[in-house]
Amino acid sequence: MHIYFSGIGGTGIGPLALIAKQAGYVVSGSDIHNSQYIDYLKAHGINDIHIGQTKEAISRVHKAKPVDWFVYSSALPRTNPNHPELLFAKQCNIRSSKRDDLLNEILSQKKLKLIAISGTHGKTTTTAMTIWAFKELGIKLSYSVGAKINFGEMGHFEPDSQYFVYEADEFDRNFLSFHPYLSIIVGIAYDHHEIYPTQGDYNEAFGDFIEQSERTVLWDQDAEKLGLSFNDKRLAVESYSDPGIEMLKLIGLFNRRDAFLVVKALGYLTNEPEEKLIKILNRFPGLSRRFEKIADNLYSDYAHTPEKILGCMSVAGEISAKTAQKIVIIYEPLTNRRMHYTANDHKDVFEGASAIYWVPSYLSREDPHQPVLKPAELIKNLSPELQEVAKPMELDEDLVQTIKGHLDGGDLVVAMSGGGGGSLDEWLRNEFVRV
Repeated sequence: MHIYFSGIGGTGIGPLALIAKQAGYVVSGSDIHNSQYIDYLKAHGINDIHIGQTKEAISRVHKAKPVDWFVYSSALPRTNPNHPELLFAKQCNIRSSKRDDLLNEILSQKKLKLIAISGTHGKTTTTAMTIWAFKELGIKLSYSVGAKINFGEMGHFEPDSQYFVYEADEFDRNFLSFHPYLSIIVGIAYDHHEIYPTQGDYNEAFGDFIEQSERTVLWDQDAEKLGLSFNDKRLAVESYSDPGIEMLKLIGLFNRRDAFLVVKALGYLTNEPEEKLIKILNRFPGLSRRFEKIADNLYSDYAHTPEKILGCMSVAGEISAKTAQKIVIIYEPLTNRRMHYTANDHKDVFEGASAIYWVPSYLSREDPHQPVLKPAELIKNLSPELQEVAKPMELDEDLVQTIKGHLDGGDLVVAMSGGGGGSLDEWLRNEFVRV
C-alpha cells in the first residue's frame, strides 16, 4: 500500500509516516516548508518528500506509483478546503482521511493495544516518559511521540509488540477516534477554543474519551471536574498529596506529577513494584523542546498556554533557586487566534522573570477576521510588575545581541515557543547552536 502524507513535517503526521514505513508500507509526502524535521525523516529513509504542496507534485508521485491512501492533518479541510492535494485525491477517488483512521487501521491489522496519553498539557512529555519506562523494563513497544527523543525515534513500529503508546490530542476531537486499552489524562484545563466554544464542551469531550477507554488513570481534581464517580472500577484516581510523588526527583513539579501517573499506569500494566518504576522514571533523560538545553544557559521549551508556561517557569525557578541565576524569558505565543482567547490569562504566569522579551505570535490556522495582536498590546495584559520588565521585540540581530548580553552575564535564558518551521525555536537554533 502506498500512503501519501500531506503535512509530513508535522509532529503528529511525521512519526506516523515513520511507523507506516517500518510496518511495510510505501511512504511519500509533502509539506509547505522545509525544516529540520523533514531532514530527520529523510535521514530515516523517507526520501520522497516534496516541499511545496501542488497538484503537479502529487500527480507526479501518483503517476510513478498510484497512491492508495491520502493522509492529511486535522486542520487542512478547515483552513483550506480547496487545498490542491486534497482536491486531487478527491478527483482520483483516493481514500482520504486524517491520521487517526490510518492509525486505527494499523492497530487493528497488527492487533495492538492502545495506551493513549491525553490532557491539555504535558501529553508529549508523559508519552515520552511512558516509552522510556517500557524500554527500561525491556518490553517491546510500538509508539508515536510528538518530539525528538534521544532513546529512540519519534515513531516506531515493533512487529512483536503488544502495546502502542500514543499521544492522543484533543484538537478537532481527534482522541475520540480511539478506544484505548488504557488512557492517562495528565490534566484538564481549557484549550482549542475554536473547536470547543465553552469549558463545558471541552470537559464533555474528555468525559466521552474516558467512556471509550477500558481504564483511565487521572487526577482526583479532574475526575471531580468531570463529575466522575471515584468508585468506578475503570478509573484509577490519584491525588497530588500521594507521598510517591515526593520520591520522584525530576526537575519541575509538573514533570514529577506526570511521571507519577506513568508509574501508576505501568504498575497496572506490568505489576512491577512502584519503587522500581520510580527509579526508572528518575533516570528519564528528557526530550527536545521541553526545557531542552541548546547552549550554555540557553533553553528552549514548547510552552505556549498559560498552564504550560507555569510548568516551564517552575523548572526555571527550581534551577534558579540552586544557581542564583536571573530568569530571562523570550516568548513567542502560538497563534493569534489562541491569544484572542487567552491573553488575559497571562497576567502572572511569568512571575519570577527578571526580563521578558515578547516577539510576534507564530501564525497558523488563523481566523482572517481577527486582528493580529501585537506584542506591545499583549504585554498590557501582564501584571504591572511584569509589564515593567517586559519589552516587545522581533527575531532580529537586536534580539541576538540582547540574548548574548544575558548569557555573558550568566543569566538563565528560556525561550518559549510552540511553533514549527520559522519559529522562535528554529531561529534560536540557527543563531546559537554551533554544529
